[in-house]
Amino acid sequence: MRRRLLPWDYAVRNLFRRPSRSMLTLVAMTTVVLLIFVVIGFVRGLEGSLQISGDPDVVLVYSVGAEENIENSSVAGRIPGLLTASLDVVQSRFGVVHSSPELFLGTRVSDSLKEHGSMGLVRGVTTAAPLVRRRVRITEGRWPSAGEVIVGHLAAAKLGFGIDQLSMGREIFLEGRSWKIAGHFTAEGSAFESEIWCPLDDLQQSLKRQDVSVVALLLKADALPMEVELFCKERTDLELQAIGEAEYYASLQKFYRPVRILAWVIVALVAGSGIFAGFNTMYGAVMGRVRELAMLQAVGYRRVAILISLIQEAMVLASAASLLAGVMALVLFNGVAVRFTMGAFALRIDSVAILLGCGVGLLLGIFGAIPAGIRALRMPVVESLKAI
Repeated sequence: MRRRLLPWDYAVRNLFRRPSRSMLTLVAMTTVVLLIFVVIGFVRGLEGSLQISGDPDVVLVYSVGAEENIENSSVAGRIPGLLTASLDVVQSRFGVVHSSPELFLGTRVSDSLKEHGSMGLVRGVTTAAPLVRRRVRITEGRWPSAGEVIVGHLAAAKLGFGIDQLSMGREIFLEGRSWKIAGHFTAEGSAFESEIWCPLDDLQQSLKRQDVSVVALLLKADALPMEVELFCKERTDLELQAIGEAEYYASLQKFYRPVRILAWVIVALVAGSGIFAGFNTMYGAVMGRVRELAMLQAVGYRRVAILISLIQEAMVLASAASLLAGVMALVLFNGVAVRFTMGAFALRIDSVAILLGCGVGLLLGIFGAIPAGIRALRMPVVESLKAI
C-alpha cells in the first residue's frame, strides 16, 4: 500500500545521522543569511538616518549659489536678524526667537597637532540651536563655552577615532587651534550625530569669517514653509533660497538612491550565490543518499512524498540558520556605526531587515533542496539501489 507522506521526524532524524555534513551546511547557510542581514541593515540605516534628520517644522535658508550643498553656502551675518524681524511665522517663546544661524563645514580634525587626522563635520552654533534642533539631547557634560566643543554620538565613527579619543576633557585640533571636549550628544539617530558642535563666534574667528552657512527657522504650528520660500523669492536682493528641512533630506535620499539600489543589488547577488551554494551543498547531500531514496521508493513511498521530506529537512536547517544569523546580527551588528560621505550612521537591523533576511534564508532551503531532489529521484530505482 502506498503511503502519502514520510513522517516529519524522519527528516529531522536524518540531520543527526550525518552531524558533520549537517553542521557544515548550517554554517554555510548562516554565513550567507548573516551577510544579507548586514547589507539590508546598511540600507535601512542610511534610509532611517535621512528620514529622521528632517524636521517638518524647520525651514533652512541659505544662499542661492550653493544649490543643494549647504557647505558651499554663504549668508551674510545680518541675515538671521533680518529674517526674524521680517517674518511673523517663526516660533517665539518668552521673547526668544527660535532661529539658529549655523556655520557648517567639512574640515580636518585630529587629536594631536602632529597628526593629519581625518575629515570631520563641524557646525558652529549658538545657544538657540537646541530650540530648533529638537532631537538633540546632551547625554554627558554640558553645553560648550568659548574654546570648547560637544561631539555627536557617531562623530568618532565618522573620524575613524576610538571612543576614548573623543572622551570628556580630551582635546581635539581643527582649524589651527585646540578645542576641549565639554560634552556628548545624541539626536535620535539623525545625521547630526556624526557632527562636532562648537560656539559660532569661536568658529568664525578661527576661520576669519563673518558669514554663516544656513539659518534654521522653527515655524509656528500653523505656518507653512512656503511662506518663508515666498519671502526669499520676493527679496531677490538678498540672494536667498528656502527649503523645508524634511524636503531637503528627501532630496538627499534621491541623491543617494544609486547607492541604495547598488546595496539591494548586492543583496540579490548574495542571495543568488547563496542559493547556488545551497544547491551544491544539498546536491552533494542528496546524491550521497541515492540508495536510501531508492529504498523508500521500493517500499512504496511516492517520489513527491520523498521530495517533500527532503524539502522539510532543508527547511529545518534553513530555519535554524536564519534564526542563528538573526541573533548574531542583532547582537553583533545592530547599531554598529558606519562611515559614509554624509557623515556616519548606525546599521539598523529592524523588523524589515529580519523579515527579508529570514525570508531569503527560507528560500535558500527550498531552492537548494528541490533541484537536487528531482535529480536523484529521476534515476531508475534499480540503478539507484546498485549505487555506491
